[in-house]
Amino acid sequence: MKEISCKLLVIGAGPGGYVCAIRAGQLGIDTVIVEAGKPGGTCLNVGCIPSKAMIHAAEEFEKVAHMAGGKSPLGISVAAPTLDLARTVAWKDGIVSRLNSGVAGLLKKARVKTVQGWATFRDGKTVEVETETGTQVIRAETVVIATGSAPVELPFLPFGGPVISSTEALALAEVPGKLAVVGGGYIGLELGMAFARMGAKVTVVEALPRILAQYDAELTRPVLKCLGELGVKVLTGAKARGLTGKGDALLIETAEGEEARIAADRILVTVGRKPLTDGWGLEQIDLDRSGRFIRIDDQCRTSMRGVFAIGDVTGEPMLAHRAMAQGEMVAEIVAGHKRSWDKRCIPAICFTDPELVTAGLSPDEAKAQGIEIKVGQFPFAANGRAMTKMGEDGFVRVVARADNHLVLGIQAVGQGVSELSAAFGLAIETGARLEDIAGTVHAHPTQGEGFQEAALKALGHALHI
Repeated sequence: MKEISCKLLVIGAGPGGYVCAIRAGQLGIDTVIVEAGKPGGTCLNVGCIPSKAMIHAAEEFEKVAHMAGGKSPLGISVAAPTLDLARTVAWKDGIVSRLNSGVAGLLKKARVKTVQGWATFRDGKTVEVETETGTQVIRAETVVIATGSAPVELPFLPFGGPVISSTEALALAEVPGKLAVVGGGYIGLELGMAFARMGAKVTVVEALPRILAQYDAELTRPVLKCLGELGVKVLTGAKARGLTGKGDALLIETAEGEEARIAADRILVTVGRKPLTDGWGLEQIDLDRSGRFIRIDDQCRTSMRGVFAIGDVTGEPMLAHRAMAQGEMVAEIVAGHKRSWDKRCIPAICFTDPELVTAGLSPDEAKAQGIEIKVGQFPFAANGRAMTKMGEDGFVRVVARADNHLVLGIQAVGQGVSELSAAFGLAIETGARLEDIAGTVHAHPTQGEGFQEAALKALGHALHI
């Protein structure tokens, strides 16, 4: 049995883990990272990156299909397109592979030792790793748990056969003729809309009264409109109950309490994600929990000295960029720097069509805190760049304190608004006021002008509406 010692051991090479290890290596810390799969974790391998690749492919296919049907107002016509999903998946896999190699290269450049295998705790300073060449024991002064999350499986719809998670959905060899999506959150709608564009007949089943319930209704209205245009059937207040005996249909209970069947070749279950806390021997170190998650403080310290936890295993928001920021912070704390988690906001993006971005407080959230606010909203229907991209549905909205105009939150819905998230986060993080945004020269013609116009609107003198 081989043994190695290090100053820092990181368990999990997802976005949080690999960033933590790279930063630690840059700071001269003797670091080992353990990963059972490929570097990059869920996000790179079966989540953020591959899903966006498939969404892009679906959008491109739909554009060509519209041109072939004579529906394009651009005056472009082409022959009827076909889609080879296997080639699309191969292209997506190529992107993932290049990024896998990139992460591995960055770890090597930072002088981080990578151990391939599954880690199990012996105690708070020691883990055993089952590798291809046998058991490796690693002893560390400090341990970072970055084990991530996995799709939630419903007991009456276990994964297998026609029932798939987002992981299997991103590796299908052909487009399903009929797809039922259980769960109307961002994962279900991103993939559901992509498959609808590829030609699948999609039905979304959501138990709550409306889809994308974490966003306010005004933000999601353009998405609902697009779902209708794509022919996606949305059933809200409906509950999945299981499969038919033949496995060719989903059984549901409608909002009216009636039983119904939804014919489906595939049933995509996207009802959330759960922290990966089982199988790592965490019972050996008995960490305090917050519900299902590992409880941490504002430095990502757990209840055991010398053990940190970052990313999805620590709770919401379960976002890759949150994990990355935590990982960088923890590496610097281990190196002796004074750091703590004091982020004002973590932007969140839903890559539906149109896209949704939220940063900070919504109007309702601000009001619930008893804050008197000013709200400015600017429609993309009045934005030249949005019009030239045929992306007029949507808007930018700025929420600020009424007394001193401090920006509390920014939301947007529209084509390509994900790229505005950096500006939104920066404005809130730096304590910008409405006057700061309104007084910043925004390039023309861009959709970013909508941000400036929304601030002007809140101040009472928007220029283009």
